Amino acid sequence: MIKNFEGKTAVLTGAGSGFGLECARLAARKGMNVVLLDIQQESLNAAEAQIKALGARTLARRVDVSQSAEMDSLAQQVLETFGAPHFVFNNAGVATGGLIWESSVKDWEWVLGVNLWGVINGVRSFTPMMLQAAREDPAYEGHIVNTASMAGLLTPPNMGVYNVSKHAVVALTETLYQDLKLVTDQVSASVLCPYFVPTGISHSERNRPQGSPATELTPSQRISQAMTEKAVNSGKVTAEEVAQKVFDAIADDQFYVFSHPKALGNVASRMEAIVSIQNPPDPFAERPEIGASLREALRG
Repeated sequence: MIKNFEGKTAVLTGAGSGFGLECARLAARKGMNVVLLDIQQESLNAAEAQIKALGARTLARRVDVSQSAEMDSLAQQVLETFGAPHFVFNNAGVATGGLIWESSVKDWEWVLGVNLWGVINGVRSFTPMMLQAAREDPAYEGHIVNTASMAGLLTPPNMGVYNVSKHAVVALTETLYQDLKLVTDQVSASVLCPYFVPTGISHSERNRPQGSPATELTPSQRISQAMTEKAVNSGKVTAEEVAQKVFDAIADDQFYVFSHPKALGNVASRMEAIVSIQNPPDPFAERPEIGASLREALRG
């Protein structure tokens, strides 16, 4: 947990838009040093200008979070510039959809590379220096927040690759929390599980690496893309509101952070099916018309 953010350092991946940018703005307003990481140079430049305008000491770097060497090098730059960070937000994410067997090897490599390996690399690169800072300074406070999704607690159909990546992030972060509790009381962790919030996630294809071109979309992938874009863009909770929830969770040492707590009913149904050894429940029980239209489209 962190009670006083003034003068401390925040490192944020996916900082060019969405949750990353809103958390960077809030960090700057709280008097933190801000390290902005993103793969899109244009968005990164705009974010850097905004954060500097808020008066924060700022370091902005274009980084591919899926690449361990790039993250290790960046972590060393942060250490040399600001010392060990206090808030690390492993937030960069991309999405693809469609029936799980129709996803290509490149789809799997891209989504798992960013969504899972990006978090792995952030945890691996920054946690040791945060623990070292805690050993050297009894007043040091550190917190790691990893962005998963409600798709990390549910298994919505036609979103298999994304679901797998986000379930892995939830498991990783729960384990990280327990591991940290074994060795320190000064560094903790949280997992952010947003539902549909207007961000740039529905336009992830713009960030595909050059060596991983998208193939022609299958019908199921086109349907998934359209449904995701509609749901994301119609979201009522803003990225700014989610950023505030993240900072509140850090201050309170709250592990699970939800943008839409009312959606936890679906999580409860899934967990009840598991402990009672029942088959997975109908994911469209509350909105049967969506399930009916999706089945009709895919079977037609």
